[in-house]
Amino acid sequence: MQERHSLDMMGTRIDLMIEAENAKELMKEACYLLEVYKNRFSANDEDSELVRVNQMAGISPVKVHPELFELISVGKFHSLQHPSNLNIAIGPLVQSWRIGFDDARVPDDMTIQATVALTNPQNILLDEAQQSIFLTEKGMRIDLGALAKGYIADKIMTYLKNKQVISAMINLGGNVLVYGVNPKRESGEWLVGIQHPQKKRGNNLGILRVKNKSVVTSGIYERHLKVGDKDYHHIFDRRTGYPIETEMASLTIVADKSVDCEIWTTRLFGLPLLESLATIQKTPDIEGIVITQDNRIAVTDGLKQDFQLLYS
Repeated sequence: MQERHSLDMMGTRIDLMIEAENAKELMKEACYLLEVYKNRFSANDEDSELVRVNQMAGISPVKVHPELFELISVGKFHSLQHPSNLNIAIGPLVQSWRIGFDDARVPDDMTIQATVALTNPQNILLDEAQQSIFLTEKGMRIDLGALAKGYIADKIMTYLKNKQVISAMINLGGNVLVYGVNPKRESGEWLVGIQHPQKKRGNNLGILRVKNKSVVTSGIYERHLKVGDKDYHHIFDRRTGYPIETEMASLTIVADKSVDCEIWTTRLFGLPLLESLATIQKTPDIEGIVITQDNRIAVTDGLKQDFQLLYS
């Protein structure tokens, strides 16, 4: 029995497919878990556990659910690595620009400098014994937007695997995780489209064949703020406080776990092209596709036989 369901949540479109004997019941549980995780990890829903941590910045530690503690711990670790453009303490900067929201604006330089000063991940204090988080500076805000969807996809897929599903697909707004055989294809492979950065959503530059993998893409085409003749995208430079200046248009990472895809797309997006490709090549268990703003494409060795280019 196969069940499909789509819903709008976490600011994106979510598509789920489950093939199992009790697919209908498992779909209900998967949708329930999505709601639970939204209320745990959202930086924008006033009743979320993460918002409570942010509200108590500079005041007191907050005891959190073990999964929130785990994701913040992972996020802090990768925010402090080199090379890394990931920074889970970037919340004040995201909120000052609000790109992707109706009230998006270009902050003045003084505001940007003030918010950049509040984005040091070293000032996220983790107490493992108490499972508590303390942001040492008032005005700090953790934003898990770069990691949460991958973590949530992995958690839901683990639940479904434990229930012995035949196959499943989770697509959290372009963050794709697949398991088992694709019932629509004789080969059992899943086909994941790689968005053409210069074209409207749904126009793929290439197709990737995968099995039991996650595919995540970060791109400067996703959310924009246009002011006069200037176009600002939503991926920020942690040093300047402005959208990152880069040759990259998009970076796709393929890995077993969706959260690993999220980590590496964010860590490496905006780095010099050769550095990002070299890092992917030497990091075990990840592969990648880099597309530049002038439509050059680089595909790492482990993906070349599974990637089909649609546009030359």
